[in-house]
Amino acid sequence: MANKRKRREKKKRIILPKDLERKVFGILIFLVGVIFILSFFEEAGKGGQVIKSSLTFLLGRAAILVPLAFFFYPFLFLKRKKLIRFDDFTIALAFLSFIILVSGLFVILDLQEKGEIDGGKLGYFIVFLPLRLFGSLATQIIFSTLIFIDILIFSQIIKSLLPEREEIPEPERLLKRPEPVFKPTPIKRLKKRLERERGVPVEIEKPITKPISLEYKSPPLNLLETDKGGPTAGDIRGNSEIIKQTLENFGIGVRMGKINVGPTVAQYTLAPAPGIKLSRITALGNNLALALAAHPIRIEAPIPGKSLVGIEVPNKKRAFIRLRSLIGDPQFQDSPSPLTFVLGRDVSGKSIFADLTGMPHLLVAGSTGAGKTVCLNSIIMSFLYQNSPKTLRFILVDPKRVEFTGYNGLPHLLCDVVYSAERTVGVLSWLIDEMERRFDLLSKTGAKDIAAYNTLLSKRKDFEDSIIPYIILVIDELADLMAARGREVEAGIVRLAQMSRAVGIHLVIATQRPSVEVLTGLIKANITSRISFQVASQVDARTILDMAGAEKLLGLGDMLFISSEVSKPKRIQGVFVSAEEIERVAKWIKKEQGELEEDELKLEIEQKIEKRREEIFYSGYDPLFEKAKKIVIQYKKGSASLLQRKLSIGYARAARLIDLLEKEGIVGPPDGSKAREVYIDEENF
Repeated sequence: MANKRKRREKKKRIILPKDLERKVFGILIFLVGVIFILSFFEEAGKGGQVIKSSLTFLLGRAAILVPLAFFFYPFLFLKRKKLIRFDDFTIALAFLSFIILVSGLFVILDLQEKGEIDGGKLGYFIVFLPLRLFGSLATQIIFSTLIFIDILIFSQIIKSLLPEREEIPEPERLLKRPEPVFKPTPIKRLKKRLERERGVPVEIEKPITKPISLEYKSPPLNLLETDKGGPTAGDIRGNSEIIKQTLENFGIGVRMGKINVGPTVAQYTLAPAPGIKLSRITALGNNLALALAAHPIRIEAPIPGKSLVGIEVPNKKRAFIRLRSLIGDPQFQDSPSPLTFVLGRDVSGKSIFADLTGMPHLLVAGSTGAGKTVCLNSIIMSFLYQNSPKTLRFILVDPKRVEFTGYNGLPHLLCDVVYSAERTVGVLSWLIDEMERRFDLLSKTGAKDIAAYNTLLSKRKDFEDSIIPYIILVIDELADLMAARGREVEAGIVRLAQMSRAVGIHLVIATQRPSVEVLTGLIKANITSRISFQVASQVDARTILDMAGAEKLLGLGDMLFISSEVSKPKRIQGVFVSAEEIERVAKWIKKEQGELEEDELKLEIEQKIEKRREEIFYSGYDPLFEKAKKIVIQYKKGSASLLQRKLSIGYARAARLIDLLEKEGIVGPPDGSKAREVYIDEENF
């Protein structure tokens, strides 16, 4: 019973919050300082007289510094976790040594002027021996130097305790910026200023790096959602000390540097001591994760362009970045390239954009749910906010049949969203023909690329009708296409990736299975710009990036990006765009620009797809050819009706399969109404 009573008493104990304890302790110290200062003005009664006489006896004229120390000291308790820690004793010792040294200096001056001292026994105690050894002048110099050194040490201690505002970015300031608005380009501002000064319309010549917008009105920003909330990195000071102490435990001396708080991770930078191999630091990833109680941890050694190592620790709470804040960024709005697209924010919260014209193709990979499709949607939306249907067209391939349905009917599409592998092969065949046609046009005009060709056309009256648009082929899942029509899909992608850059045809390809069967050597060799989201293993990471690291990402848009300009993977938190936002933007564009019509290009693509489908049926590459071969050999007869029943297909396709089997020498020629003879038995097959 007594034990139970004790437990209840323990449970009922009131424990004050740590921040309240710090404030109370600081106020009490401040109160002591007030009493001390009142004592020097004889406003604290008899107790004050005792305090004043005692301090004056011990420190002399330096006693006035004691209340000042008590006024300053409470402010150190506002930015810390523990009530008392070792730093407090260090600071107190610095205060005390400073006051005693000043007292000693006053003692020397009193002895010079008066030949005696009025107070400051502590000061006299420390100057007695130096005065006897070195004399008055040398002792003054010694004490002045020691006081200066004490001030330097004391200021460094205080600086290390106070928050480093210049080095640690505030998450709210980085990620909750005022809503950006569309700003005119510098050329437009210059034109308006000159027209205002001269009072007449002014034409300004400028190099055309971007196709003329042709009066395209961009969708308004209010169709997109705004950012909500910021990241919470936890105790960054404490984590920094843990990292330093953990590395020192393994014999690795480091100097901690700047701390970058990003939307997903906080990057702690450090400079290793001379002679330390970076491999020793990278090998301690699991030990650091254990010490910090955070997983997974990624170590970047070194940080590109800096002689520092970066340790990326997941935030306690990650930020949710929306497309709106980056679409409205002036850096995006004033970009000279028409194919600039949004990537996200890096580990320091900086907005990151990329240019597809310089890549010129992009490969995206990652596990299911890691953010691939959202990334593709953000790229498509970036282009829709910059380009009219006359300057840019899309071909969207969606084998999963559910990801790109919101874009159907957009005037920017060349054809309806493609779902099947057979239609994809037809689209690739048409793109190759279109590439050849465009090369012929460029060679006739002497233009180097599509931008130069459109610049020449801009002087003609029929410019709007003859402009050559950029074409972006977006494939959401390459693995399904490679499984169904691998040889033809790979051949088409490789041919386009090798040659289509100059004529304005670009590829954006995504897959959730970054294996060597899907991302073949030829595809990887021709598409060097890549984005990797979280993957299941280090093998997958090496397949997509040719190096490890993607297996340690956190999912939900956390990515690594490499390109010809960024040789080392750059960690970025991708933006999020919802299906509702896509629907609103698509609906607005259809209302302003009209829906997809049966123009010449669409009809030409459909004809190419149908022609390619016919070629497939008669070329021996029908997906059901092997199954049909097994069936006729198993049943030892070949007939269209047999294939209809076993394969659940129509008569026309079954008859084509019988013709293909005859062409391959598997079945014989027709013999009236009888089934065809099968030339191969099961053993030979």
